Amino acid sequence: MANPPPTDEGWFVLHDFRTVDWAAWQDTPAHRRERAIESAEAALGDAPATGDGDTAIFTIAGHEADLLVLHLRPTLDEIEQAERQFDRTPFGQFTEQSRSFVSVTEIGGYTSRDYFEDPESVDPGLERYMNSKLYPSIPEDVYVTFYPMAKRRDPEYNWYDTPMDERAEMMAEHGETGKGYAGTVTQYVTSAFGFDDWEWGVTLFSTEATALKEIVYEMRFDEATAKYGEFGSFFVGRRFPVGDLAAYMAGEAVPTDKADTAADEGESIRDSLAEEDVYAGQPHGEDVFAVALYSVADSDALAAEIDGLRENFEHYDTHVSTDVYRSRGEGPNAIVSIWDTQSAAETASGFLRDLPEIVGQPGDAPDGWGTMGMFYTVEPDHREAFLDTFDGVADTLADISGHRESDLLVNVADENDMFIASQWDSRRDAMDFFESEAFHETVATGREILADRPRHVFLA
Repeated sequence: MANPPPTDEGWFVLHDFRTVDWAAWQDTPAHRRERAIESAEAALGDAPATGDGDTAIFTIAGHEADLLVLHLRPTLDEIEQAERQFDRTPFGQFTEQSRSFVSVTEIGGYTSRDYFEDPESVDPGLERYMNSKLYPSIPEDVYVTFYPMAKRRDPEYNWYDTPMDERAEMMAEHGETGKGYAGTVTQYVTSAFGFDDWEWGVTLFSTEATALKEIVYEMRFDEATAKYGEFGSFFVGRRFPVGDLAAYMAGEAVPTDKADTAADEGESIRDSLAEEDVYAGQPHGEDVFAVALYSVADSDALAAEIDGLRENFEHYDTHVSTDVYRSRGEGPNAIVSIWDTQSAAETASGFLRDLPEIVGQPGDAPDGWGTMGMFYTVEPDHREAFLDTFDGVADTLADISGHRESDLLVNVADENDMFIASQWDSRRDAMDFFESEAFHETVATGREILADRPRHVFLA
């Protein structure tokens, strides 16, 4: 008898595929269409506020659906309620459910035996990773592909009659293929045994549409798929903010670009920095993506926690660095994790938020421009001179219009690696400072004591 692997379940998931009655929509007066869109925005936009879980809406290309509404909730009852609430909105009346898939997030025992056999001694990093699979969030600004799948039960290739160690070996190979896309593709595998006609649902997210094709193609050559995989229909689309629903219904491109002004100002700031030979790269710094969180926990305790996480992070090629920075002032300490891709940074953020005594992140302030980081690598012999320079800069900033506060944070593992976190009333105030003579003099003063040119990373 083939032993079934143990499983653990988390949140329930509904993939709710909808077609739009375009003829009825076009024949409806404008004021009714506006109210319909407002009803959908209220139902979908406020959904996460009703409790744990998440909701997102996606375009779907092709003839089988126009939209995908994706719900995650702690219970099956809440999933069913979310489905009804959307269906009963005035907007829902213009749609018809063309396909649906009900499932639950799951982790299995093929490649995570320690998690099931001795849960008390599981590495904290592995436990956080498992929790991210059981209680996920839906990535933003991504393409999506969804497909249902099952394992064959043919006389020649019967997955359920294959010995456990052979299945585990095949799944380990399958997992290694997936690791090659870490940071590029985020994968949710949800179980539908007893819930749907298929056994699992696979939802893949990526900022690169072709990566969705590439991972599916490569995995077809894994033995677990080549011999035992069976697949249903594939659906592909793009996530967009529910606030862009009116644009979608009008046939416009979504997501709409509503951040042109902010982006233009950001480009101007980078231009100003470049004139001072400060590297600003792309909006997130050195063509990378940074996650920063603040904690009031002891910096050494945070560093011990980070050591375990970093060991797991370093399995992925997209990981650049993860470090703890100790505040020199009275502010909180910081954890800064830098990745090559946005999706990898977002995944790491889920683990980092479980660190002790997290009190927020840059940009949490209800007003103002949040914070930004100017990173410095200081020549060891000039470290004290650099600290004195910063203290002088702090005095200068105190008199700058729009400046609220600044703090210098020092890497616990490398005292010569530091960054400045600053809070401003607005982006315009920060830009005015970067264009000022005071900033020019500050940069010129520090040039000779730095081991490398300063790097600016927009953390907000």
